[in-house]
Amino acid sequence: MAPVEPEVAERGFSPMHWAGDELLLLDQTLLPEQEAWLHCRRPEDVAEAIRRLSVRGAPAIGVAAAYGLVLGVGDFDAAHDLLLSTRPTAVNLRWALDQGRALRDRVVEGGNGRELRARLLAWACDLHDEDIEANRRIGAFGRELFEEGDRVLTHCNAGALATAGYGTAIGVVEAAWSAGRLASVWVDETRPLLQGSRLTTWELARLKIPHRLITDNSAGAIIARGWVQKIVVGADRVAANGDVANKVGTYPVAVLAARHGVPFYVAAPLSTIDRDTASGADIPIEERDADEVVHAFGKRIAPRDTEALNLAFDVTPAELVAALITDAGVLRPPYRESIDAAFHDRGGSRP
Repeated sequence: MAPVEPEVAERGFSPMHWAGDELLLLDQTLLPEQEAWLHCRRPEDVAEAIRRLSVRGAPAIGVAAAYGLVLGVGDFDAAHDLLLSTRPTAVNLRWALDQGRALRDRVVEGGNGRELRARLLAWACDLHDEDIEANRRIGAFGRELFEEGDRVLTHCNAGALATAGYGTAIGVVEAAWSAGRLASVWVDETRPLLQGSRLTTWELARLKIPHRLITDNSAGAIIARGWVQKIVVGADRVAANGDVANKVGTYPVAVLAARHGVPFYVAAPLSTIDRDTASGADIPIEERDADEVVHAFGKRIAPRDTEALNLAFDVTPAELVAALITDAGVLRPPYRESIDAAFHDRGGSRP
């Protein structure tokens, strides 16, 4: 692992950091067997890391893309467009790149290439730190929703690995655990790429939080038995009406939660809320390579002529979401009103 610069060390665990003239990304495709860092020296390196899920999670993708603009300052527009093309569902990607382009437009009027790079790097570092602070606020708000002895279920991975640090859904879990309001965590394995079994369990073990891994299709059984008191997941995009796009398999969990009266919470920063997207029907849903479905652990698990559909995300209707846990507070239905109020309190259309 490359040495961490002093100001980065103060952030705590983060799946990325800037070192000298390169971006280091923890390669999450190798976890939990191996902890290896990718050395990204070009925007193409960052784009490839995002595409192949070496870096993943909407907030993490946004911050990584910001650093990618720094690496591509010599041909800014090409770097911007390349990074924007990597993942269509995660709204933080576009949000960060729009900020970077606006900064570029301000600087080029009276600056030079060296000044632009310095300004972009300072902005990317600030974005990194701001995401961590936003996640800590999410955790502080979210822990108040828990009671002593609660057992929580989560799907996919929305911890420090999916953000610039600390995490959204797992940030809430960590905060609730630290406050003595959590007994244990149920972790959905999250097929086909097993982000729950590979990543969430890895994070919870590091945090020393009790947890048990389950198959995705076990969720209904344990909820029906009364073994789940809360459910909390992250999000890749939240529409203006409160519909939520998250890792495929989230919607069935929300339906099960509604059937059994278990609160279903979504933890995400305001930067993941896209008020330009009216509803979940307008969210582009990424379809990934079918090989991810028909292969597991490097081995084909279906006959060679089998066709597969590999949707990366699904949409959970707002009516199934008990609350959005954001860095601006806990938002309740009706979501159009509570979302608008949260942005208004922040003083603008963007956080």
